[in-house]
Formats: sequence, structure tokens, C-alpha cells
Amino acid sequence: MATTGTLGVPARKVIARLAMIGLDAKVGDILRDCFRQFGISTTAVTDDPTHRFLKEKFEACVLKLDDGAEPILQHVRNSPSNRRIVIYGIAKGTQAAMRYSKYGINAVFEDPIDRSNALKVVRSTHLLVINELRRYVRVPIVTEASIEADSKRIASSTLEVSAGGMSLVCSSKLHLGHSVQISFSLPSTLSGGNLKVKASVCWARENENAYGVRFDVTDDRRLQVKRWIDDYLQI
Repeated sequence: MATTGTLGVPARKVIARLAMIGLDAKVGDILRDCFRQFGISTTAVTDDPTHRFLKEKFEACVLKLDDGAEPILQHVRNSPSNRRIVIYGIAKGTQAAMRYSKYGINAVFEDPIDRSNALKVVRSTHLLVINELRRYVRVPIVTEASIEADSKRIASSTLEVSAGGMSLVCSSKLHLGHSVQISFSLPSTLSGGNLKVKASVCWARENENAYGVRFDVTDDRRLQVKRWIDDYLQI
């Protein structure tokens, strides 16, 4: 019989490992319970994380995006066995995480950690962690984007990217069916780079300032997104 976690969700068989780097006990307890619901075990890393990543393989990690984060992120993305690890950052809002976007931050936990919001983040990204990669073709990634619409430039940040389109959070309202041009960058550590692709708005959750865009099939620049995803999903 399956056990039940403190969030009331049946715990699953452990099928992936996540490193919690330098987190305090309270935050660690919340995240440990959230990840456990989806078959992801957690290991507290309190010693030198660069040394641990040389010796061990993890499917994911979570760390605070503070002044000490960059050397760790750089090491992880250059590690032969962990370079495609799923990275969760803890930051005071998505904008605070943008300075680390070149390392491919997949999802952000809002600081301070709230249990229900943390579970929502884990639920939306856990398939990537447990290596259901071929079926989970929408890759969560947090990076800056700029939308050109009706001669205006709108600041935004990405939520997920796929070969056919992407979802974003925008600073201004977008209109369904409108043609736009999206400028964004994918982490260069994974054969990405700066991109600009024509698209159209295909869905909206205006209460969340979230929108989906579908890439224009006549714009061959979209193929670079597919190549980046293929590289990301390569095991």
C-alpha cells in the first residue's frame, strides 16, 4: 500500500534524486515533502557541492540564487554527468532569477517558500526530473524575452518552450490571434543562443498574465528551438 506524505498526496516509488544545496532545515523539510510526492528523493548537500557533483549523478538540484550561486551553476552545467540536470532556483521573484538565465534555470521557487506554491512548481515540472523527457516535450525554462506587438516592445519571461511554441508571462496584455515576434535566448551551455521568431498568440490566462504563442511555420528560425530541445533531451 502506498504511503501518504504530509501534503495528503500518495508518495511514489523513488525514481530520481535531487540535491538540495545549502538550504536551511525549514525550507528543506517543505521541499523534501513536495518532491517525495512525485517519486523524487532529496539529498541535503552541506559540503562542497562541486565535489559532490564530481562523484555523484543527480537528476535535479535546488539552490538559492544568491551571490554564491554562479560558481555552482557553472560547475553543474560543465559537469559531464550532470550538465543536463534540472535546476530549481529560489529567488525573490522571476526577475531576480534572470541574471542566471544563461545557466538554464528550469523553474523558480518564490522566496520565502510557501508550501502550496512549491507543490505547484514541482507538479508542473516533475516529469522532466523523472526522465519522462520524450513524452514531456514542453521544457520549463526561465529566461528573459521581448515581444514585439503592434509596434510596441513588451517585456516578458518564458515559462516553457517547445518546438512549436512557448508560454510566457508578460508585463502587458496580448490579444488572441495577433501576430508577434519573440526575441529570447536559450542557454548557450546547451547549444542555444539568441533567437527571434515570428509567432501568433494562441491562448491566454489573463488573471496570471500568462500567454501561449505558436511559432510561425514559415519562419525557419523556429528550427533552432527544436535543435536546442533535441540536445536538451539527449541522454
